[in-house]
Amino acid sequence: MNHPLPPLQWDVFCRVIDNFGDIGVCWRLVAQLAARGHRVRLWVDDASALQWMAPTGCPGVELRAWGSPPPGPDEAPPDVMVEAFGCDIAPDFIAYSAYQSSAKGQEDRKPLWVNLEYLSAESYVERHHKLSSLLSSGPGAGWTRWFFYPGFTPATGGLLREHDLMARREAFDRSAWRAKHASAFGLGDGGPEQRWVSLFCYEPAALPELLWRCQAQPTQLLVTPGRPTAAVRAALAEHGVQNMKQIGHQRLSGGREQLLISYLPPRPQPAFDEMLWACDFNAVRGEDSLVRALWAGQALVWQIYPQHDNAHHDKLWAFLDWLQAPASLRQFHATWNGLDTAPLQWPGDDTLAEWTACIQAARARLVTQDNLVAQLLGFVAEKR
Repeated sequence: MNHPLPPLQWDVFCRVIDNFGDIGVCWRLVAQLAARGHRVRLWVDDASALQWMAPTGCPGVELRAWGSPPPGPDEAPPDVMVEAFGCDIAPDFIAYSAYQSSAKGQEDRKPLWVNLEYLSAESYVERHHKLSSLLSSGPGAGWTRWFFYPGFTPATGGLLREHDLMARREAFDRSAWRAKHASAFGLGDGGPEQRWVSLFCYEPAALPELLWRCQAQPTQLLVTPGRPTAAVRAALAEHGVQNMKQIGHQRLSGGREQLLISYLPPRPQPAFDEMLWACDFNAVRGEDSLVRALWAGQALVWQIYPQHDNAHHDKLWAFLDWLQAPASLRQFHATWNGLDTAPLQWPGDDTLAEWTACIQAARARLVTQDNLVAQLLGFVAEKR
């Protein structure tokens, strides 16, 4: 897709509900825009997660605290405003943007206002993608706000994907990564029979059962920091397993075999991707890590963000329908997400291979589509 766009000034707005999800998506977006030569100001109410998620920052991206004054007279006004997940841009920024265009005698060239929506595979996404809404009141009266929906099909806005992601994935040395991890934690070589599993979750009720079933064969469990680590420690404490230091490992005996648990420190986004690439099975949560697990091309289970009205149930089934998930993977998702109380069926080697093939087939469909940033740039070019 061709995008005849000069470098533009983008202002992206993010209010953090889940430190890892909202800011994770927005950071990937702004970094990819900057990589294409655009200038970006990221307005965020809690940037603390970026200290480990993106410790070196990104050339072309400037962080602004939510509620800070609009840009000064010597700064470029916005060409595009992106409101992530309906976070409501501050009225004074909208008023500033409207004034800037009128002061230049270009009332018809107000910044393009894009509401970047949540990710879903539900059918409404294709219907609502690129729809507009005319504001009737406030400082943005008469302004058009456009709704841009990420998605899994060609009729949606696509998914965030760096231009070189698949090449880096192909060149990744899984054996070297695993050996480096084992050395860092003072562990021996688990051998080719050891299964590697990553865990990034909320607090699934089936977690104790997962830990128990993982002991059926040699398993290296990589537990991400924060809520996953706390959830694993709580589950083990219920079964009388003594907690160890915050960053370390536990070795559990399960009859003939062992489960080895590594508690990981926070890691930058590229390192998180590599962890997903290194594992045979990835348990992920929310939006950003689901997309990264799809690009990883390994078997996965998604813990969807729970909603009080259970609207997430339909969202989960829609994703599994798009995924063309086999019955065993659908059942695993249902149990992991608490949609039923069926036992958690930990996959054998043949089932795991079937799940991996399913994810790789889905990835093959996705890579034929333009990524989200490419589509967003095309949309901006069309509307400007």
